[in-house]
Amino acid sequence: MSENLTLLTDLYELTMMQAYFKNKNKNETVVFDAFYRENPFGSGYAICCGIEQLAEYIKNLHFDESDISYLRSLGTFDEDFIEYLENFKFSGDIYVIPEGSVIFPREPIVKVIAPIMEAQLIETALLNIVNHQSLIATKASRVCYAAQDDGVMEFGLRRAQGPDAGTYGARAAVIGGCNGTSNVLAGKLFDIPVKGTHAHSWIMSFEDEYTAFKEYAKLYPNACTLLVDTYDTLKSGVPNAIRVFKEMRDEGIELKNYGIRLDSGDLAYLSKEARRMLDEAGFETAVISASNDLDEYLIESLKLQQGAEITSWGVGTHLITAKDCPSFGGVYKLAAIMKDGEFIPKIKLSENTEKVTNPGNKKIIRVYEKKHNKIKADLICLNDENFNEKDDLTLFDPKEPWKKTVMKAGTYTLSELMVPLFIKGEYVGEKKAVMDIREYCMQELDTLWNETRRLVNPHNVYVDLSQKLYDIKIQLLKDMGR
Repeated sequence: MSENLTLLTDLYELTMMQAYFKNKNKNETVVFDAFYRENPFGSGYAICCGIEQLAEYIKNLHFDESDISYLRSLGTFDEDFIEYLENFKFSGDIYVIPEGSVIFPREPIVKVIAPIMEAQLIETALLNIVNHQSLIATKASRVCYAAQDDGVMEFGLRRAQGPDAGTYGARAAVIGGCNGTSNVLAGKLFDIPVKGTHAHSWIMSFEDEYTAFKEYAKLYPNACTLLVDTYDTLKSGVPNAIRVFKEMRDEGIELKNYGIRLDSGDLAYLSKEARRMLDEAGFETAVISASNDLDEYLIESLKLQQGAEITSWGVGTHLITAKDCPSFGGVYKLAAIMKDGEFIPKIKLSENTEKVTNPGNKKIIRVYEKKHNKIKADLICLNDENFNEKDDLTLFDPKEPWKKTVMKAGTYTLSELMVPLFIKGEYVGEKKAVMDIREYCMQELDTLWNETRRLVNPHNVYVDLSQKLYDIKIQLLKDMGR
């Protein structure tokens, strides 16, 4: 979905941009890193998402006549700068971790190499896009993990914080593992499956529940999921659904993609009773789906502790709003400035240790345990560093560098994570279908140990620095008296 989001930025990005324009000797080529500091939801990982919309944003980055007119009306910008904006085009490089990848704190998700005024302009929109979609994709992956092999539908559009959040959130939810959405616009824009049942109002609009079910079944015999809790789930809803299913069977209609939906009450008890009733009537293949303020914790409890007979889940509010963690917390920090053709590392200091940045023009090497093809660690290193799988590899905790692990040659494999998205302002990325990104995400999640995927107190994957990068960081801290 292409649209001009050029003014989707904070004002100070533009005022700084003008200041760089006025001081042309300050408009050096720089490196900015977009990263996050802490996994959302207390998770052991996150899912990278939003890269396609970021690419569309950069492709369409220009100031149209209405933008220019508005900026001129503010009285903040000089005419020479306004005239420059009329022909503005992004000219830099952008490297990204591919959508659907598992990611961890402190490692760059997006790296921007560009004149500083250009790099500064795109900060706000970049963070807005990647933060939101990565948040929802991560939440979806947790919900789907709790549901195990059951299908999960994203049902949250009416509770989302606006149309864009609902639509791009649906895309992110599918990438994170959902098998479809109720959002028809998302289905159209991103070619993802759309599904749904019916509302209580459909039942209430008829004289009785049985007639409502029967009429619905006539229209949708191959997608007949009946909402059974309008009046009384076990005394009315399930018996009437069984009556309709029997009539369909007697008429020679093949029963497929059929079942019931529970939207209230004690889901564990009701599902077990409904399963018994359906099975006794000969409808062992009928699906029992459930909705009603579900999240990963409730789904896990229903499945593992309460023995619920639910095999399909519709998750809305808690997923699309990321209710228990409404912000991803990604940031965008200057890491290097080019002087005489060489990048000079820059570091941001803070009283909070976790806010001290990693300097330099960097890349990320993922280290897998070869035997299990599971992630052992991510290694942040300088862009010109190379590692050989034929050598032993020493990993150490950058916070407690005396804690070391030696990976013996032949026991591990390496993979560089970041790929180019734009080079010299030209798009060089590969646009992929959302369902293909979803499949890639499922493969990525399989590289995590179960201990990292668990919902509570997960094992945190190590994100380490190379010795060379660590030494530069320590020297910069010493130079600043730290």
